Parts: sequence; structure tokens; C-alpha cells
Amino acid sequence: MKNLFKYAASYWKAMIAIVLILVVQAYCDLSLPAYTSDIVNVGIQQGGIEDEVPRQIATEEMEKLLLFVSEDDQQTVMDAYTEDNTSYKKEAYVLKDSVAEEENTMENLKDILQIPMMMTSGIESGSDTTKQMEDKLKEQMSQGMAQNMPQGADQTMPEGMPQGESQAVSLDDMSMFDLLKMLPAEQRATIVEKIEEQMSEMSDTILDQASVSFCRSAYKDLGMDMDQTQIHYLLKTGGQMAALALLGMVASIMVAFLASRVGASAGRDLRSGVFHKVVGFSNNEFNHFSTASLITRSTNDIQQIQMLIVMLLRMVLYAPILAIGGVLQVMKTNVSMSWIIGLAVIIIAFVVLLLFLVVMPKFKVLQNLVDKLNLVTREILTGLPVIRAFSTEKHEEERFDDANRTLTKTNLFVNRAMTFMMPVMMLVMNGVSVLIVWTGAHGISDGQMQVGDMMAFIQYTMQIIMGFLMLCMISIMLPRAAVAADRVEEVLKSETMIHDPKQEKHFPEDGKGVLTFDHVSFRYPGADEDVLEDITFTAKPGETTAIIGSTGSGKSTLVNLIPRFYDVTSGDITLDGVDIREVKQHELREKLGYVPQKGVLFSGDIASNIMFGNSHGSDDEMIEAAEIAQATEFIDTKPEKYKSPISQGGSNVSGGQKQRLSIARAIAKHPQVFIFDDSFSALDYKTDVTLRRALAEKTSGSTVLIVAQRISTILHAEQIIVLDEGKVAGKGTHAELLKNCPVYREIAESQLSRKELEAALNEQTDGKEDQIHG
Repeated sequence: MKNLFKYAASYWKAMIAIVLILVVQAYCDLSLPAYTSDIVNVGIQQGGIEDEVPRQIATEEMEKLLLFVSEDDQQTVMDAYTEDNTSYKKEAYVLKDSVAEEENTMENLKDILQIPMMMTSGIESGSDTTKQMEDKLKEQMSQGMAQNMPQGADQTMPEGMPQGESQAVSLDDMSMFDLLKMLPAEQRATIVEKIEEQMSEMSDTILDQASVSFCRSAYKDLGMDMDQTQIHYLLKTGGQMAALALLGMVASIMVAFLASRVGASAGRDLRSGVFHKVVGFSNNEFNHFSTASLITRSTNDIQQIQMLIVMLLRMVLYAPILAIGGVLQVMKTNVSMSWIIGLAVIIIAFVVLLLFLVVMPKFKVLQNLVDKLNLVTREILTGLPVIRAFSTEKHEEERFDDANRTLTKTNLFVNRAMTFMMPVMMLVMNGVSVLIVWTGAHGISDGQMQVGDMMAFIQYTMQIIMGFLMLCMISIMLPRAAVAADRVEEVLKSETMIHDPKQEKHFPEDGKGVLTFDHVSFRYPGADEDVLEDITFTAKPGETTAIIGSTGSGKSTLVNLIPRFYDVTSGDITLDGVDIREVKQHELREKLGYVPQKGVLFSGDIASNIMFGNSHGSDDEMIEAAEIAQATEFIDTKPEKYKSPISQGGSNVSGGQKQRLSIARAIAKHPQVFIFDDSFSALDYKTDVTLRRALAEKTSGSTVLIVAQRISTILHAEQIIVLDEGKVAGKGTHAELLKNCPVYREIAESQLSRKELEAALNEQTDGKEDQIHG
């Protein structure tokens, strides 16, 4: 798991930018439910009125309010307003701007006027409760007046009624407000206290709604256009919502762009790192990691890591920001229903944990099964001609079907587990929605919350649950990606046996290419016995050194030590007196022209393959190399000559043509040391003789090593090394070895007749006499 986060952490600058943008996106997403709530509560239910203290109020309405305000608070209220007799159709009081800007003063006014506004609204509404209160008050006042008046007098208005009103109006014709005006201040205060006691049980939501309703009535009474007020509020709030949604969309696009860029960059860098690491592998590392496994790790595994990094940056970082912000918003909206969120989170966590325990073991084997399928597929496709020749198609089909079926079963299990998760999560989400509506409906009925608040709560809850759902989705992908990251890290951290020296040396500039094996022994890593033991010889420039022996005697292993595909176990290999382990691998291999036992060509054309080791060489060099390698006879027959295409692996040329092009590639490099690892085996005898004769002229100043199975290929070599079970069984010329080396004589007699051996021996003796007389 740590490897996965280590790869992502390499791009910390981009990750910081993504986190900042995600905060902006979360702010936008978390703000939208509040705006939805405001549109429903304020824009629709309250007609666009947000005020809980009237900013404008008619004079007569203010007088009604003050009836329910204590004498101490009346002065505070009047100080907050100023008279305006021209702006509205009625004389009015207008809230001072300085007061409206002070939050504490406005809260104080709200506390003073909230109950009076509700009482005034209730009296003006003419409800049954108000009429009962009014009738009871009239009855009390009538009884009190009757007791205080002389017998036979009329019940007329007491002294103190406003001028201009009839003094003969009866109590039955008076309003509740008129009755309250007639009462002494102490008695009115007592009545207000009793009403406040009854209203104290009401929730703040009901009181706030009553205050807003009073403000709306007050504005309407002054002739203000309430429809226009509502439309203005809806357009303003809707515009803010649209702007936030647009900002959130831009933030989401930016996060997606940056996350994709980071994921792609991580994939690119990992592929590059794996490729450069694999290119530096010795044969030992290739034996540890199969080719199929390396291909899977370089493609499928890195793709899994890349996808998860994108998901981590887009979802995992966003989920906690969204969930924490949602919880904070929920606490502001309604704390009493927060237990619903806790219940949902517990259920989701339980489901995720259960799935994680069930699926995780399968993910550990999934990538190995992909490796196995790739291995089987590669083996079948590579060995298809052999499979057909031996009629084993049925067996190979069964091998493939077995690997494919096992991988399919594992994939189906994992996918079914993931498929099970989504319905469960949707059930939880829908169940939570129903539970919120049920609980919220009771809250609305009891006056504890408004419809818009419930809608906002549902949205916040869904956002919190979606945050956990994102984490759930990642939790399913995470194990597979973590396994993939560990497999990639295994390649990147693998120890390569072949290293460049810390204190490097260089070959002498005037070096000729003298190659010396000095008591060299070699053992494969983990093996119990040496493959090569105490090998000592010197290959000189202008001479051909041939290596021959039976199958498994160590011929190819010996020449593989020269380019450092393996390092010797003991002894030294020197080139021009410098130990090859003390120079850089690149500098060493620049001196070598290596032709492998199996000709390897690359996709491109003939020219690019010949000039593979000398990309800046001229066309003349290319043609010369092709002529020496006897490749012109088939190149010239092609319509496009040297531009003729070569398929991957050289599948569109024969084995002999492939070998000749491989030889031409080594010749075109102009190396000091030529290494031919049984490179003439696919050539016919005539082509072999012609090629070696031309090659001898070209390589007269170079050191030539030839590994061969055929005696005819090495008859004229100046030095022949005979290997038998990893040891030198003989060393000398063809004639010397026929006399002194039983192993060589046995090989020669198995391939050549006695007459051919005598002819070759006489030819070699004549050649020596010519050299002496010369």
C-alpha cells in the first residue's frame, strides 16, 4: 500500500493544487443545499421577505406593537426608527441604517418585538382564540365600569378617548387594540405577561415565521409591491446558485484535468523506470522474472496504478472534505436528526469491511493469474509451428482454457462482490431519505423546522453518504492496485548482478583487441557446480579463435561472459590488459560485435537492422557489410532493396537470411572483437565458405571468436578451444588437435570422412609451409 502512495506523492505540487481546488469545489457543492433551502423557505413560503424586524412600518401599526412593549423598551424601539411621511401611502416609521448594520442592536430589537408582533398578528387575524380573549376582556371591563359608575348612567367611553371619536361608543363596538389602550399600563403588562407565558412553549421556528409574516403584512400595508420583492429575491438567490454551480463545474474540470495529468505522468514514469531497469537486467534477472510477467507488470499493473491514482485524487481526497463539510452543515441545519447520518455511516462501514475481508484474498492472486494467462498465451503463439507439427493443439487448448477459466472465475467473484455493494449502498441511501422525510415531517408539524431545512438536510446527508460511497468504490479497487504496485516495486528494487564500477577505468586508445581468459570459472547463481572451470586462453587480433564442443559443454556460456551478460565467478577476463569488470558496460560493448545463436531482427527495414549498431554510418558501409555477409543475393531481389520492411522478430525472412542480416549488423559496427555464437548453423555449405572467406579479409585486424558445431566452419582457425563438460579438453590448430585431443578427433570423425580429414590436414600443412617460405 505504501508503494502506491509513494508513487502518487512524487507529484506533491500538483496534489496540493488539487486539494485547494477540491476545497473550492466542496464549498460550492455544500453551499447549494443552503440556497435551495432559502429559495423554498424565504423565496416561496415567506414571499422573499427575510426580515424578522420590520424595516418600514405604518405609524398605526407601530402604535399597536407598542401596546405590548414595556415602557423601558418602548424608548429603545422608537430610538431605532425615524419618521417618514412622504415615501409611502401612509405615515410610517423607517429603521435607521446605522441600526440595521449593527447585528447586536437588531438582535435586541428582535427579542423586544418578536412576541408583540405575534400578538398583533394574532389579534388582527381575528382567530377564535383572539375573539375569546377579546370577549373575556370586554366582560371584565364592563363589570369594572358598572361597579364604578352611578346607577342609571349610560356606559359611555371614559374620559381619555382620542378627540373626534364619539363618546357614546359601546364596548361591543371597540377593537381589541382599543380595549388595550383603555387599560392602565400595569394591567396591560399583566395581560401581556400571561400571553407570553402561553407563547413561551412555542418553538423559535414558529416565532420567527410569525415575525416574518408580520413584516410582510406591514410592507403590504404601506403599498409595497410584494410580488416584485419575491421575484427579485428568487432571481438573486437563483443567480448565486447558478454562479456557484458554474464555479463548482470549473473546479471539477480542473481537478479531473490535473488528476488525469498526474496519473498519466505517474504511469509514464513508472513504465520508463521499469523499462530502463529491465534493459539493465542480466540473464540472471530474466530467469527470475519471466518475460510474460515483465510484460504484465509494465502494462496491466502500471495501468491499475495509474487508474487508482486518478481515483485517489478525484474521489479519495474529495470524500473527507465533502463528508466533514456536510457534517458541519448538518449541525447548523438540524442537530436532532444527526443520528440518522451516524446510523447510515455505521451500516456502510460494516458492508465495506465485510466486502474487504471477502475480496482482498482474491485480489492477491488475480495479478498472478493474469501472468499465467500471458505466459501460456505467449508460449502457444511462439511455439505454434511445433504444436501443429506434433498435433498437440488439443492439449494446448486445454492449458489455455484452464488458465482462462481460473482467471474468469476470480474476476467474476470480484465483480459480483462489487455488484452486490452498489444495491446495498442504494438501499441505505433510499432508506436514509425515507427516514429523514419521516422524522422531518414530524419536526415540520411540530414547528421545529421548515420544509426547506428538511430538503437541505436530505441533500447534506446524501453528500456525506456519497463521500463514503466514493471511499467504498476505492476500497474495492485499492487491493488490486496495491498488489500491482508491490509487483512493480519488486522490479524497480530488484538487485542487478551486473554493475558498472564505481571507480571506472578505460581501454587504451591504441588497443588492438587482445582478449584474455585467465583461469576463468563460472557458476550460475544458486547452482552447486561450476559450468566453466579454469578456462585460460588468449584471442589475438588478426586471428580466429574457435570454440567447439559437444552440446552442453559451455560454449555459449563462455562467450556470454565477454559482453558481461554474466560475470565470472573466479578468474579474470581482460581486453587489452584491462579487466572488463572495471570499465563501463557501454564502453565494453562498443568494442564488441556480437552475433547471437538465434538471429534477432527488429521491426523496421533491412537498412535499419544492418545499421542498428552504427546509426550514423554511410550507405557504402551498409552495402559492404551486406556483401560480406552474403545478404545482397536476396536483398537485391526485393523491389524495395534495403528499404524492404522487416516484421517484428524477422518473421518475414528465412532463418538463413536472418542470420546473414545479423552478421551484417555486426560487421557494419566495425568492432575490435567479433563474437559469432554458432551464427553459421543456418547457412548452406557454399554460403558458409564464401562468407567466411570474405569475413577473413574484412576482419584481418580484428579479434574473431567463433562458436561452432561444424568442424568445417573452424578448420582454418589459428586457435581452436575444445570444451568438454566446462573444461578445456584441448587447444591448438586443427592438425594439432587431431593428433593430441581425443575429444576433438571424435567430433571430427563423426562429421568428416577420413578422406576429407586428410585433405583438410594437407591443406593446412601446405598453408603453414607457404608462411615459412614467405
